[in-house]
Amino acid sequence: MKTNISIAVSFLIILAGLSVVHGQNSVKKAVETADAPKAIGPYSQAIVANGFVFAAGQVGTDPKTGVLAFGIEAQLEQTLKNIAAVLKASGSSMENVVKATVFLADINDFAKMNEIYGKHFKAPFPARSTVQVARLPRDAKVEIEVVAIVSRKN
Repeated sequence: MKTNISIAVSFLIILAGLSVVHGQNSVKKAVETADAPKAIGPYSQAIVANGFVFAAGQVGTDPKTGVLAFGIEAQLEQTLKNIAAVLKASGSSMENVVKATVFLADINDFAKMNEIYGKHFKAPFPARSTVQVARLPRDAKVEIEVVAIVSRKN
């Protein structure tokens, strides 16, 4: 019995020590804003954890009308507006994005995507991956997800 108690106490001390050593809170917080389309499934618009924002993929749906923008350029602009809204609600911004993943329905839209994407980010640009996918939600032409640093306490 004494051994079990000392093992349990040692375990708790180790856990507490890890929290202190890393100086981070392991609590995760869901983010929701009316300025971006609502999640259409069992996921959050974003999760804030350990000083980072992990934003779910956004497509070019107008959050007020629920209508998907027409064409790759309009969808990209709306997608990036949606991401900016989620980041703002998370206590971050486009300037704090460290990683982006772009999903294109047609890789031939890469040059258009690159041009519009480049207008929304500043150097140093986030690390980025771009892939062509078979199909996106709502038959969107583009979806983008990002990871950003939180710029203020939430």
